[in-house]
Amino acid sequence: MPATVKKAVFSAVNFKKMTEPELLDLIERHLNNALSTPEQVEFERMRKNDLQLNKRITEHQQFLKYLSGLNDRLAFEKKLNDIHNEIDIDEVKTALGIRESKIITLWRNHHSKISVAASIAIFAVMTTLFFTGYFNNRNQQSHYNALRRELGNVKRSQTALIRDINNNNSSKQLISPGSFGGTGFVLTATGDLVTALHVISGADSVYVQDASGNSYKTKTVYTNPDCDVAILRIVDTTFKTLSPIPYAFKKSKADLGEDVFTLGYPKDSVVFGRGYLSSFTGFDNDSLAYQVAIPVNEGNSGGPLLDNFGNIIGMIKGKQTQVDGAAFATKSNYLMKAIQNIPADSAGKKIILNSKNNMGKLNRSQQIKKLQNYVFMVKVYN
Repeated sequence: MPATVKKAVFSAVNFKKMTEPELLDLIERHLNNALSTPEQVEFERMRKNDLQLNKRITEHQQFLKYLSGLNDRLAFEKKLNDIHNEIDIDEVKTALGIRESKIITLWRNHHSKISVAASIAIFAVMTTLFFTGYFNNRNQQSHYNALRRELGNVKRSQTALIRDINNNNSSKQLISPGSFGGTGFVLTATGDLVTALHVISGADSVYVQDASGNSYKTKTVYTNPDCDVAILRIVDTTFKTLSPIPYAFKKSKADLGEDVFTLGYPKDSVVFGRGYLSSFTGFDNDSLAYQVAIPVNEGNSGGPLLDNFGNIIGMIKGKQTQVDGAAFATKSNYLMKAIQNIPADSAGKKIILNSKNNMGKLNRSQQIKKLQNYVFMVKVYN
C-alpha cells in the first residue's frame, strides 16, 4: 500500500493527481471500510460530486464480484476432482455387483453402424435448423443500441419549405433532410436545449425543428460524455422567446413501477410513448440511468422522460435489443449536475432551470399538448 495514499488528506485536487495503482488502492480500501472515518466521509462526498469516480467504483465492484464468483467456482471444481480421484470405480462396481448392461454390449458390438445412423440423423436435424433460420436467431445476441435516427429519407414539412423560400436567412441551408436526428427538449425559454451527446456526435452543424416545422440553427455550448449529455443553444435570429416552461426537473429518486411517458421524433411528427419504470439501473447495471418499459425507436434519443405529474425524471438515450421493454434514460439528477457544471465562459450565461411545475393538475392529453411545444427534433449535418 503506497504510503502517499495512506497518509493523504483526500480532496478533489490530490485525487486528480493519483496514479492508477493509487486510485485502485484507494477504491479497494473504501469498499473494504479500511479508511478512517474522516477519510470515508470525504471520499463519499467526492464520489457523490464526481460522476467519473462513481462510475469507476461501480465498475470495480462488478470486477471484484466477478473474481469472487470465479474463485468459488474453481474451488468447487477442485473439490469435485479430489473426491473423484479418491474413488475406485472398479471397486465400487464389484462391491455393488454391477454388471455391464445390454446397451453397452450392443454398443461395443455394433458401434460403427450406430455411429453412421446417428451421423445421418444429426445432419438432417442441423440442415432443418439451418433452413428455418434457427442459427441466425441464436446469433443475434442482445446488445445496447443508441437511438440516433438516420434522416436520409426524411421529407421537409411544407411550413419549413415556405420559410426557406420567403426568408433569406441561415435556415435556407436546410433544404436537405440532414444525416442523423434525434430529440431534444427545452431548458430555458430563450432557446437552450438538452439532447443526448451521441445524437450530435461528428456534426458539422446542428439544427432543431419545432412541432410546427420551423427550423433553427444551434451551437453546442457544452458536452458531458460520462452522462451522454449535450447542451444546445438556438442562435437563429428568427427564433422568438418561448412561453414560460411548464415542467421542472425532479430532484428526488423516481419510484419503481411508477407510470412514465415520453415525447420524441422517431419519425417526422412527434410521437407519444407510455410505460413504467422497471429498474433503478440501466444497461449493464449503469447507475447513471433508469431502465423503463416503454416503446422507443431510433430518433427517441434526447427525449424527455416524465412522471404522471409532468416532472422530468430522465432523458431517453438507448434500448437493449432482443429484449422487450428495456429502454434506458439518464437520471434527472445527473442531467441537473451536468447542466450545473457548464463553465460560465463556455455557455456565455448561466442556465437557470425552471423550478415550478405547472402540469401536475392537467390530464395526460393536456400535458402532451403543452409539452410538445418544448420538444424539438434535432437534425445533424456532417
